[in-house]
Amino acid sequence: MHLKYLIAACTFLGLAGAASIKAASPGFIEGHVKIFPLSEVNLADDAKAPSGESAQPYSEYPLIVRTRDGQKEIARVTADDNGNYRAALPPGDYILDVEGRSPGHVRATPQPFTITSNQTVHIDMDIDTGIR
Repeated sequence: MHLKYLIAACTFLGLAGAASIKAASPGFIEGHVKIFPLSEVNLADDAKAPSGESAQPYSEYPLIVRTRDGQKEIARVTADDNGNYRAALPPGDYILDVEGRSPGHVRATPQPFTITSNQTVHIDMDIDTGIR
């Protein structure tokens, strides 16, 4: 009879522990993306193309949130038309990277960060397209 109560107590504690893990509030990552070519030209004054469209193709360079070991993709985030981004993530250790980053292609520095419940981490990302 005591074994029955012990099993029930273990089951309850297991479910309560799982619920508390799931109940952890997310944290946030936000920042600004700057896309620039590898050249001497300064595009800071050219925020808009002559047609009125944005000169920065943010949708072509999504940010990738990976586990700290870099093995698993957790989320993809695309900056808005002004280059700003924000995403909610569960607490943990991550790396912010850019899709397509490899030698000879997009250049960016992967940045490690830690998310804490109800806190915001600010990380700006510079992306060198290599286009002159």
